[in-house]
Amino acid sequence: MSIARFGVSLEEDILKALDEFVIENKLPNRSQAIRHLVEKNLVEKKWQCNQIVAGAVVLVYDHHKGDVTIRSNDIQHEYFDVILSSQHFHLSHNNCLEIVAVKGTANKLTELSDRLIGIKGVIHGKLVMSRAE
Repeated sequence: MSIARFGVSLEEDILKALDEFVIENKLPNRSQAIRHLVEKNLVEKKWQCNQIVAGAVVLVYDHHKGDVTIRSNDIQHEYFDVILSSQHFHLSHNNCLEIVAVKGTANKLTELSDRLIGIKGVIHGKLVMSRAE
């Protein structure tokens, strides 16, 4: 990996917003903030272009409500071609955390996550995607 160094000129209000972003996200410096923002922009473009991305679907659910585990497994079997692995954790007597690692087209991963997050009994769900290359 090569590193290019260059100077960037920013208006005062944008520089102030960048400094606030650095603080809010606990980044070490402006360069890391710029890198983070550029990377985020590249990933979002890949989502919009439906390119291959990798990520995780994170679910927190009450395993006593309905048949969350059975429905989740059934849905995951339909998407076997994009699921790399899954992990299941017991957070408490009632609540579980499941992390499903995925790789595929952005649209298909979004479709999968929407179906999993929509299961009755899921308390919280989120899809996180990043570049696969």
